[in-house]
Amino acid sequence: MVTQAEFEAAVLMPSFQHPVLVDFYATWCGPCQILKPMLENLAKEYDFILAKVDIDQNSDLANTYGVEGVPDVRIVSQGQVQEGFVGVLPEAQIREMLAKLGLQSKLEQALATFATIRATQEGAKIQTALTALLTQYPETPQVLLLAAQIYVQRGEVDVAGQYLDLISSTDRGIASQGDGLRELLALSAAIAAPIDNPDVDTPDIEQMFRGGCQAALAGSYELALEQFLRVAKRDRQYRRDGGRKAMVTVFKVLGDDHPLTVTYRKQLMQTLY
Repeated sequence: MVTQAEFEAAVLMPSFQHPVLVDFYATWCGPCQILKPMLENLAKEYDFILAKVDIDQNSDLANTYGVEGVPDVRIVSQGQVQEGFVGVLPEAQIREMLAKLGLQSKLEQALATFATIRATQEGAKIQTALTALLTQYPETPQVLLLAAQIYVQRGEVDVAGQYLDLISSTDRGIASQGDGLRELLALSAAIAAPIDNPDVDTPDIEQMFRGGCQAALAGSYELALEQFLRVAKRDRQYRRDGGRKAMVTVFKVLGDDHPLTVTYRKQLMQTLY
């Protein structure tokens, strides 16, 4: 925690070398407790200094900078205290703000490097890179999510589930992707179940659905979506609207902004309505 006496040395002077985010907070403030771990985790990724100021113990400092509500995050650069945001923002919006400051995430750079290695499809190299990533970022939700995805594709559903259980994030996107992967794991039971299904009038629809499940578990999401869409077109009642539900699961795994989500969500809507 930074006090008024320390503010110049701990905040203003360092801001000539690195941006400083000042988190004005109060111990009784619920939203402050939500924002706290988010900022602390981001400080591990980005090249900025995080300074925390308790407004109850440093009321003069809070008054100097016109803090009226908490949490109130200010950005300090070149010795100048500038407005940041008040309240709790989604992590994605905070990242956008940091990008506008010209800051790059070390995690994002590491994930980009891993993506290049993953594209080689060389199992040993991918495992070595994943182990290094998990060692460097053992509690980072994005990395745990990535590990879960990889183990799902390998068919190691128990290991994937363990990584999913470790994820703790207030980011809605990450939470949704985690939910999607959990639902994807449940699809593995559809493959393990006997193929005979008395509720299915046409035998090939069962094969379509199973093919979609296998493709989704293997990470071939476009093929999976295509198969599930065919199921939804053929019979909405199959597996209690199973085709549509399976597509929604894949949408969660990919995220709302993924091109496949955008394309197939539109096609699904056209099919349903």
